[in-house]
Amino acid sequence: MHRIAVLDDYQSVAADFTDWSRLPEPTDVVEFHDSVDGEDALVARLEPFDVVVAMRERTAFPRSVLERLPNLRLLVTTGMRNKSIDIAAANERGITVCGTGSQPTATAELTWGLILAVTRHIPQEDAAVRAGGWQQTIGGDLAGSRLGVVGLGRLGSQVATVGQAFGMDVVAWSQNLTDERAAEHGVRRVEREELFRTSDVVTLHLLWSRRTRGLIGADDFARMKPTAVFINTSRGPIVQTKALVDALRENRIAGAGLDVYDQEPLPADDPMRTLPRTVLTPHLGYVTRSTYEVFYGEAVEDVAAFLAGAPIRVIDPA
Repeated sequence: MHRIAVLDDYQSVAADFTDWSRLPEPTDVVEFHDSVDGEDALVARLEPFDVVVAMRERTAFPRSVLERLPNLRLLVTTGMRNKSIDIAAANERGITVCGTGSQPTATAELTWGLILAVTRHIPQEDAAVRAGGWQQTIGGDLAGSRLGVVGLGRLGSQVATVGQAFGMDVVAWSQNLTDERAAEHGVRRVEREELFRTSDVVTLHLLWSRRTRGLIGADDFARMKPTAVFINTSRGPIVQTKALVDALRENRIAGAGLDVYDQEPLPADDPMRTLPRTVLTPHLGYVTRSTYEVFYGEAVEDVAAFLAGAPIRVIDPA
């Protein structure tokens, strides 16, 4: 019998989106609804399993962990990119790594939820009304303001389109963005300094890589208007956290909407939890019903194909 571990099922819903009975061989499936700290605890939890289904980059699988999981034969990640898995090390140990598809619009939608929540102070006003208050803040306007999109790929271009629908002037920058590519989306490419200096909303949509780690720092926040807000639904490590914390605590920017962090889940004593003028969500960008249907449904397909000797959606080392 194959033992399958389903990780980071925080909402206890994985079983609702899967049908493990489709597998060609008997299995024992265990869903874990929490995370563990440290490699020793992770290894102790996963040592009995030959198949692991990982949710995005919640749980890291470096070489040091993979070498201590002698029973592991298949590692499935939701999505086709996962920087937390050492795929080369897995392959060396005979561990197949497979991925799944994803829902292409969920993160862009959450981005606009954060933009609206921060600029119109929705969480504060909601709390005030529930406490018996009324009209505590003055919101900003989107129409006629400037949206700066850092990274005009699949997600960034969706966010840019919505910004245009709001009547915003949309500009974009990334290291490889060309004028022609920007124009295809009705956006004007500007230099990095101009984007941060002139935008009323700066939203980040870059892939996490060695090149982008720590890319956004103190100089960028120093250029922002004191009335501007910063949004990050990409990855926490792309931003130098201390620089963002300092900018918020020193009132140098108006606010931030954050869905991603250096460490996830966010530790209970993390200073991010006490930052002023912020809206914080627990990496919900991908967390929608349609996304989970794809993630868990295709995870079962991956396991079934592997057990049948014909793995699909195999991820090779970059």
